[in-house]
Amino acid sequence: MSDAAMIVAGAIACLGLAGAGSAFGTGFAASAAVGAWKKCYAANKQAPFLLLSFVGAPITQTLYGMILMFIMLDKVGKAAAGSGLPCLVAGIFAGLAIGLSALFQGRAGAAACDAQAETNQGFTNYLAALGIVETVAIFAMVFALIALGKIG
Repeated sequence: MSDAAMIVAGAIACLGLAGAGSAFGTGFAASAAVGAWKKCYAANKQAPFLLLSFVGAPITQTLYGMILMFIMLDKVGKAAAGSGLPCLVAGIFAGLAIGLSALFQGRAGAAACDAQAETNQGFTNYLAALGIVETVAIFAMVFALIALGKIG
């Protein structure tokens, strides 16, 4: 496989893994939000619109994967010989780290949906916890950008 093909494969893997994590994460959180809203409606209690912030939180990881993808694709045709494999590996592992961050952010978001709907308290704390999980994806993206800058 040529270096250019490996770079493109790494870019696609990065976006795909990040996007898959976002899909899982938003799916988990959305399921919990729907269940929490159902409980509110059943109890004739106002359903909190704020739950959508927990549902949408894992979407940003797809953007991080996309940023890395564009940086990697920019290397096609410009990279030195032998840079394909490091880019492929960087794309896979950065995408995996970003995707797992999204998945677990969605799991935490699901718990936040349940807690917020039940108590109507703690929104800031729940959002802060989701932000900490998000930080893993940001670190993975930044460190991958640094590593990609050293390749070719």
